[in-house]
Amino acid sequence: MAPTPKRSFLPLLLLFLLSLSALFLFSLYHSSARPLHSSPSFLTQRPCNPTSQTTNDNKIFTLVIKVLAFDRLSSLSRCLRSLSGADYGGDRVNLHVYIDHLKNLGNGSVNLDEKLNESRRILDFVDGFSWKFGKKMVHYRTGNVGLQAQWLEAWWPSSDDEFAFVVEDDLEVSPLYYKFLRGLIENYYYNASNFSPWIYGASLQRPRFVPGKHGNKLQLDSDAHIFLYQLVGTWGQLLFPRPWKEFRLWYDTHKAKGIKPFLQGMVTTGWYKKMGERIWTPWFIKFIHSHGYFNLYTSFSHERALSVSHRDAGVNYGKTAGPDSYLLDKNSLDFDLLEMQPLSKLKWYDFCFRRVLPDRVVRSINELGSVLHSLQRLETVILVSIHKVPQTVTRNLLCHFERQNIQNYILVGSESNFLLDFARQGHPVIDADQFLDNMQARKFKKSSIELVKAYVVKKTLELGYNIGVMDGNTLPVSGDLFLDLIDPHYDFYFGNTFKVLLVKSSSSAKKIWVEDFIYKVAVMVESSKSKDDGNFVYIVAKLLEQMGVKNKGIDEMSFDLSIDASNRNQTSLADGKKMVFWSYEMGTDLIRKRLEELGMWVVDGDSSCMAVVCHQS
Repeated sequence: MAPTPKRSFLPLLLLFLLSLSALFLFSLYHSSARPLHSSPSFLTQRPCNPTSQTTNDNKIFTLVIKVLAFDRLSSLSRCLRSLSGADYGGDRVNLHVYIDHLKNLGNGSVNLDEKLNESRRILDFVDGFSWKFGKKMVHYRTGNVGLQAQWLEAWWPSSDDEFAFVVEDDLEVSPLYYKFLRGLIENYYYNASNFSPWIYGASLQRPRFVPGKHGNKLQLDSDAHIFLYQLVGTWGQLLFPRPWKEFRLWYDTHKAKGIKPFLQGMVTTGWYKKMGERIWTPWFIKFIHSHGYFNLYTSFSHERALSVSHRDAGVNYGKTAGPDSYLLDKNSLDFDLLEMQPLSKLKWYDFCFRRVLPDRVVRSINELGSVLHSLQRLETVILVSIHKVPQTVTRNLLCHFERQNIQNYILVGSESNFLLDFARQGHPVIDADQFLDNMQARKFKKSSIELVKAYVVKKTLELGYNIGVMDGNTLPVSGDLFLDLIDPHYDFYFGNTFKVLLVKSSSSAKKIWVEDFIYKVAVMVESSKSKDDGNFVYIVAKLLEQMGVKNKGIDEMSFDLSIDASNRNQTSLADGKKMVFWSYEMGTDLIRKRLEELGMWVVDGDSSCMAVVCHQS
């Protein structure tokens, strides 16, 4: 019998090593392809992700389409066909379809079998629908949750680089919509020079609604294709990840505490009172209002849009109303869709469609002029010091300004996030610390705020405006605070307890308010021994008295009202009062209590205005 030949293990060893190498390379590729956690700036370059898109500067992002459907098969079919007909340029885009369950009709309902069959036809259609641009996921609910839960539960971002485009099933999108959204993301999210953390997304619907009662008409420049507007657009809304997460957590807190999304002066509050939790937009609008977020919007001529609602019968419409706009496509495109202006050139609008001018921060005397020109009304500017004023008290003051349509004010305070946040929301501010650094006037440490006030008065007079000066421990009752005080025989007006100062712009006032006068103000503040002695208005009055300059006293018996503890029984405003005030020693809780008694505390638990008050521009 022939001996059995010895088996060679060399080929097996080579095969094992080759397999091990292949496994190592496969693992290395997928570990590098896994998205990294975002840095705080979320602008860090990341390696390529096979399920994501790469921007021009190698930033990675993922876009997921979220389709919200219920019982409208023809609407859903039209929506999905339009989405699949768009140009995705080879990008991988996933599709998630959320189908709400039919409502519980009861076993005795004659429509039950018909409704069940309709749901199955919808499921069969979605199951058979081909999506060749990425993964398709279908979520069929076990119970009816309604439109609010459909929106709120559709997305929780997996990273700061994941975006959601949410469409309801009666929408139809343009074949150009994705290219435009991609351009927006590249330009206004990943381009650091155009990025703002206070933009929460972009709406593709045609702007046609102002939710603030008595708001302005929608009037836009014909060549301005992109602008910013606080209102969410539910007919094709792109959502950015961080603001959406913040909203969801805010919603959870307010819902758990039983806080309703009431916002006086808004049409949407009436919707909520009528429809309750069937709709979600009043919640989001209340969040946007309290946090100061904005939404990118498009404006195309001839009522065109990249997303059109057919307004089919459903939660929002009792009967079909038809398309609200015309789809913009290649045949009707008569401009460069991807030409996008820098963020600094875009216009911003609030819920009243009132122009908002963000980031007006004065850090030098040279920057003051343009800001004063932007806010001047009735030839008088109001300078308000918020130095050492509690944040909620300052916000209450600004809410009163909005109610009274007072727009001719500028805030001055020390450098802080608090001050810059006001500027972001459209309130003009002066950064006192930077201002004095640029004036090289830091040697006057004690008188910093008063010194800034003095320089602002000088510049305002030079520009030909009157100026009123007040501190944040005062609150105007009406919008005509200084209107009827002007007397042709006087340039300077003081309250007897030195809470307010009004200086009329005149050649004589400008000759008095010069550098030497400002220096004397600073010296007197530095040498003051008490808070009252260092009061800006008191020192100005004393200097003018020494110079023999005539001034007019304000009759404070009829002008203002103290809400200090000594007047705690005062629970109403007498006729003719234009201002209430209190001492700096009063605590925030007591200030709030006293103002609530007078009906003058108008901020809510989020420290935002209880109402949106629109005034025709």
